[in-house]
Amino acid sequence: MNVRSDPWSDLWLLRQPWTEPPGDPLAVSELSEVELGRADSFRRAHDRLLYLTAHIALRRLLAAYLEIPPREVPLTRQPCPSCGGAHGRPAVAGDPPPLHYSLSHSSGLALFGVSSAPIGVDVEKIPSQETVELCTPALHKKEQEEIERLGALERRFAFARLWTRKEAYLKGIGTGLARELSADYLGATEGSGYGGPPGWMVDNVPCGSSHVNHVAAAALSADAVRPERIGWLPADFLFAGGVTEPLDSHSR
Repeated sequence: MNVRSDPWSDLWLLRQPWTEPPGDPLAVSELSEVELGRADSFRRAHDRLLYLTAHIALRRLLAAYLEIPPREVPLTRQPCPSCGGAHGRPAVAGDPPPLHYSLSHSSGLALFGVSSAPIGVDVEKIPSQETVELCTPALHKKEQEEIERLGALERRFAFARLWTRKEAYLKGIGTGLARELSADYLGATEGSGYGGPPGWMVDNVPCGSSHVNHVAAAALSADAVRPERIGWLPADFLFAGGVTEPLDSHSR
């Protein structure tokens, strides 16, 4: 498909395999030498598999929008807004970038955001109570108060929803966790829809009934629009000879 000139954004989810199945191999030839080197640095085979599948899917997804081969997608990092280093928000190279994207994956579930404007996404497993207690003091004071009013089980789910909104926003603005977690208020009433700091729209994203242990969120620049579709990438999207054009047939 051609990249549109009007504001737009899409979200895509992928169930990652726990082991590489027999049959068609992963399409690793579509990755760059840098990505292959990064994959080889993982000591555990499962971590390597999760990295490979996330990046194969990312390249194939962006290639489908740009109508170019996956290996030719020119991935880059924009300048960090904090220090100016080349480790800020990811984008497709260009002036201006023809696409903005964000990737997150956790315990077998990957989330991809693609947009005409800056975007950030995050997906996480529901944390333990110990993690909630450890991390809550780092949040915005008003967010802490909202979490602490809840019972133990509700607190875990509410913290997870808030944390993914927070990380999605920090990815979207390009700072990541270099910015203080207490600097921005991202609490929200459940079901209130997209809201957030000035210039941004932030909300949680449904992960599907088979991923009840995950939560996810997306943050979009106000120059974009709310996601027009939340689609699932097909299972064979990762393999040589598999489906590589999911954009029309697999969106909701």
